Amino acid sequence: MGSREVSELDWQGKRVTVAGLGVSGIPAARVLHGLGAVVTVVNDGDDERSRAQAAELEAEGVTVRLGDGATLPPGTELIVTAPGWQPDKPLFLAAAEAGLEIWGDVELAWRLRGSRPGRTPAPWLAVTGTNGKTTTVRMLASILEAAGLRTAAVGNIGVSLLDAVLGDEEYDVLAVELSSYQLHWAPSLRAHSGAVLNLAPDHLDWHGSMEAYAADKGRIYEGNQVACVYNVGDKATEDLVREADVEEGCRAIGFTLGTPGPSQLGIVEDILVDRAFVENRQKNAQELAEVADVQPPAPHNIANALAAAALARAFGVEPKAVRDGLRAFRPDPHRIELVEEIEGVVYVDDSKATNTHAAEASLASYDPIVWIAGGLAKGAAFDELVRNAAQRLRGVVLIGRDRALIREALARHAPEVPVVDLDRTDTGAMSAAVQEAASLARPGDTVLLAPACASMDMFTNYNKRGEAFADAVRSLAATGRA
Repeated sequence: MGSREVSELDWQGKRVTVAGLGVSGIPAARVLHGLGAVVTVVNDGDDERSRAQAAELEAEGVTVRLGDGATLPPGTELIVTAPGWQPDKPLFLAAAEAGLEIWGDVELAWRLRGSRPGRTPAPWLAVTGTNGKTTTVRMLASILEAAGLRTAAVGNIGVSLLDAVLGDEEYDVLAVELSSYQLHWAPSLRAHSGAVLNLAPDHLDWHGSMEAYAADKGRIYEGNQVACVYNVGDKATEDLVREADVEEGCRAIGFTLGTPGPSQLGIVEDILVDRAFVENRQKNAQELAEVADVQPPAPHNIANALAAAALARAFGVEPKAVRDGLRAFRPDPHRIELVEEIEGVVYVDDSKATNTHAAEASLASYDPIVWIAGGLAKGAAFDELVRNAAQRLRGVVLIGRDRALIREALARHAPEVPVVDLDRTDTGAMSAAVQEAASLARPGDTVLLAPACASMDMFTNYNKRGEAFADAVRSLAATGRA
């Protein structure tokens, strides 16, 4: 059954299997059921929460099979999967053998975006990358709003894509965050313009290799109409542009923290400038904003701002809206967030730095640093991260299950740096970590939570980890100890 054939089906009576309950599976099941499809949801888990979700869907007329996500329901004509389900699951192998298509929720939203009578589908400005996606998409939405456009930050963030394309609110353009998982399951997505911010090893257990991970990220460029935005400082992103099959006239647009060349955005004397969307770009440049308009003005965050500006300019946004949108933007919590300054020591929460690439960007923003790190490594190696940060480190406090991997890298590349190894993974360990960091820090230092690891060995998510850090810092401030 080909893509064209499925997309043009009358959904009435079509047998669709939705793989996975949760934030994407449940809305997908409801939408498909509402279109008249015969929907069966399959789910690996059979816990109390899953049973409650299943009961709600079954009351609406959706069939749910708990504890059996491996078997293909008889008569299935299409599978719509939650993005996190791995491609090698038995359900998908059975579907491939049966010649069935597998869509993610992003693909479903893309196929349905023109289904509201009398409504023109909003173009998508799409962003992916190992790090910085959420911040860049929120910056982009802020810029688009400053230009007077009806928009929303959607996808792997904020408003559900299905809600955005099928809901009552109309949009002029959507700022779309897409993960590598979502892109893997979105074969027909064709954005107005797309950006890959950076590429570093992540989720390799899911994708199987760095090459497969990069290829899925590169899908964001397929069929782009106006601009493929890439990172001049990360050649792998430019390579993905070269490999993409785009619309005639679509341009490669680079962003750089250095002086931009033609068809690039960059920095000149603390000014964000555009040499891509101007007349006579060989000689001219357009001022967009000042570095001080970007908060926080850390190098990787300025890069995010340039990528957001490039996508907005590709959509025709005026320079003033870029400046106003960046000025209005405030980052989400736990992303290089200043918590307190105590006796000359600054405490910064970057709990969102859940991999080595994000942690490296965070560590590059401060000097000297007392670094709090550790958690679930997800197969990562830490030698390059430690080697690059070694000269900035005053001391290190390690927490979490896989902290030994970081400790060993420190022994190899920064043997003179004091290390406190907290042999505990309880949530109270964060308070002890902050106290140990405070004892290592001197006035002028930054105590930085940039774990380079996932949080689930100790906390529900990175938000809870960041909250624990902030609470511990505020308790430290209240007692007057540093």
